[in-house]
Amino acid sequence: MLWTAEELRRRLDRARREVARQGWTALLVTPGPDLRHLTGYGAMPLERLTCLVLPAAGEATLIVPRLERAAAEAALGDLRLRLADHPDGGDAAGLLAATLPDSTGVVGVVDAMPAGHLLPLQRLLPGLRWKEAGRATGSLRAVKSPAEITALAEAGAAIDEVHRRMHRWLRPGRTEAEVAADIDVAIRDAGHARTDFVIVAAGPNAASPHHSSGPRIIERGDPVVVDIGGTMPSGYCSDCTRTYVIGPAAPADFTDYYAVLEAAQRAAVAAVRPDVSAEAVDAAARRPIERAGYGELFLHRTGHGIGLETHEDPYIVAGNTDPLVAGMAFSVEPGIYRAGAHGARIEDIVVCTPDGVRRLNSTDTGLVHL
Repeated sequence: MLWTAEELRRRLDRARREVARQGWTALLVTPGPDLRHLTGYGAMPLERLTCLVLPAAGEATLIVPRLERAAAEAALGDLRLRLADHPDGGDAAGLLAATLPDSTGVVGVVDAMPAGHLLPLQRLLPGLRWKEAGRATGSLRAVKSPAEITALAEAGAAIDEVHRRMHRWLRPGRTEAEVAADIDVAIRDAGHARTDFVIVAAGPNAASPHHSSGPRIIERGDPVVVDIGGTMPSGYCSDCTRTYVIGPAAPADFTDYYAVLEAAQRAAVAAVRPDVSAEAVDAAARRPIERAGYGELFLHRTGHGIGLETHEDPYIVAGNTDPLVAGMAFSVEPGIYRAGAHGARIEDIVVCTPDGVRRLNSTDTGLVHL
């Protein structure tokens, strides 16, 4: 297990304090990254109810299907949470309702809780009010421990190795989909447990930030955006984007704005330090792009947090005034997209450190000609 029982107990205590701070009587956590973060248990999301009931005060209880009890006990190990199980066909909602500390007040519910589990509870407990807990649980996961940062660094090194091999697959005459299939295999060969996404966007398709790799044949002179990521055996994710040019010559206007994009990405990375707001990093990326006249072509936020999910808190976007904290990990990925022509994006994962910033990706951010 990546985390010790002691570390998990600290996380549960911190979460319990957050439940009390929110004024909730309890927090309900169903399978997903929040449950794994708090208990180490990577439960399968099933039609059968699995739910951690974490009260503001008192003992936490993990409710599981009876057929999953042995797996839960093995995953929890020395954490030794109280377990309550329910048989197939049993009253899982009634068991959960009886586990809650009160039938009035407010209960926080993680975003991943299915309606099929929540609605029966609401019918059983009409005196309760229900609040989305995603903001609260996201903040609990946003600051990474040293062990988590090590896991993210290993993920970054693995995805860097795939980008370093791009010359093996990315060449004229092949389709985006063919290249994507090779990259998919390479991501797993580099040490990932699974591939989460592969974007190969050539020529005018590079102007679509979330293009689905398709039948377009890659041609000489094409700019190609390659955005790839996966999940490591540790459960932690990688995400890195580089932009390539097929052959020695790129379109003149593309070369011009790529230089602007690279300067913007460097400026945003340099802006990262504790107590700087998330939106200030976003603004640092936008200023060079706007000054060069490409502001309207930067279509998305500058970044997103990363950890047990590819996208999680903190989000590096205008309007997010939350200050950065040492241990936060997130992407810095400005882009410029000229519809019908081409586009470019540069993405690194960085960690806010006590005295500044650490990049977790080491491949060159300059334009690579293949």
